[in-house]
Amino acid sequence: MGVKVRKRKSKWYVVVDYHGRRKSKCVGTREAAEKVRREIEARLALGEFDMSPNSKAPTLEQYSDRWLREYAEINCKPSTAGFYSQYLRLHVKPKFGQMRIDAITRDQVKAWIAELCSGKLSKNSVRLAVTTLRTVLNAAREDGQISTNPAEKLGRLVKTEKPKHEASALTADEAEQLLSKAKETCSPQDSALLMTALRAGLRRGELVALKWGDLQFGASEKDTNRYLLVQRNYDHRWARAFTTTKSKKPRRVDMGRELRQVLVELRDERLIKAYTEGRSSIADDLVFPSEAGTPLEINNFVTRIFEPLLVSAGLRRIRFHDLRHTYGSLLIQGGASLAYVQRMMGHASIQTTVDTYVHLLPGGDIDFSDRLDSLTSPRQNATPAQPQEIEAIPELAEVISNEWLGGRDSNPDTQIQSLLAYR
Repeated sequence: MGVKVRKRKSKWYVVVDYHGRRKSKCVGTREAAEKVRREIEARLALGEFDMSPNSKAPTLEQYSDRWLREYAEINCKPSTAGFYSQYLRLHVKPKFGQMRIDAITRDQVKAWIAELCSGKLSKNSVRLAVTTLRTVLNAAREDGQISTNPAEKLGRLVKTEKPKHEASALTADEAEQLLSKAKETCSPQDSALLMTALRAGLRRGELVALKWGDLQFGASEKDTNRYLLVQRNYDHRWARAFTTTKSKKPRRVDMGRELRQVLVELRDERLIKAYTEGRSSIADDLVFPSEAGTPLEINNFVTRIFEPLLVSAGLRRIRFHDLRHTYGSLLIQGGASLAYVQRMMGHASIQTTVDTYVHLLPGGDIDFSDRLDSLTSPRQNATPAQPQEIEAIPELAEVISNEWLGGRDSNPDTQIQSLLAYR
């Protein structure tokens, strides 16, 4: 009788041998397995652990609290564990918390989804609430607490009347207007932060976590070997610590000439300050720290600097995250391939790039609609048409072809040119 930690191949398991019954659970790392072992031993001592066949299943609140402690907080990123905790507290426990986990039915879950959809929650919030319940019940099924998951494959029922939030982006002129006003009224660091957000598209936590050692400036502005190495994120909400990026992978983001110049000037200013303090390197210093040298509270920056700057620049109100959307949309509008935009933005799938940024092109494709005007409503010449000599008729085909294509068409595709000429 007892609780032991065993390693099988490359995985660690907690094995419980209690009253003639044996049960094992794959936990992950050895440290995690040891922590779970201590938790189970404590519950055995208090008589809260029962493996007998006739034992009652725990309530969803009891099971989810234990699942958070023994799995989510150990194996997930702090932001993910915090997300599960929040959605359990706000949406799942009020409905199912006091119910035995094996008594929850599929019809009850469907009714709960319909109730959420009829409220003020967005579609994404409802989807995340359902995902949280489904994840907890999946774990309960793996533990043998339930035989089937009543929340499985119910995502199709998530439909709300609340419109989905659409990403917004500044035009190229608006972005330049914002940067000009920031240069006039903001500190060099604040101005550089805004330019980095607009010209590199980093997420909020990635901006805060950027260090001077992550920047490759190249020998000069003509050297193309200049980039930002994005390899960490600052979780200001849950862990208040540095974590991995959203994709858990580092990425290189190309550094434009203007952004390089601004960051070089800021670096030189920091180097001078470091030398006066007796330090020879700033590689481990944050690029955009707070006044105390700690990670910047980006929410405070948005309230004190960003939002007033939008007003003084005469721009509409947007979210700080929309600077990232602006970067992606302007890249596409400038002719960058979707694969390149995906790589710069750090998207796991190119479909995310397509769904999020292609529709943000402000009037980028309006020329195609304007061309229809010349096809259906040709412009009238102010000078009345003059009689033509019969001898001009043989040249008619060449004249029509040149006027139709307007010289060199913006689309050099030869097949399209041929079709237009034929029509």
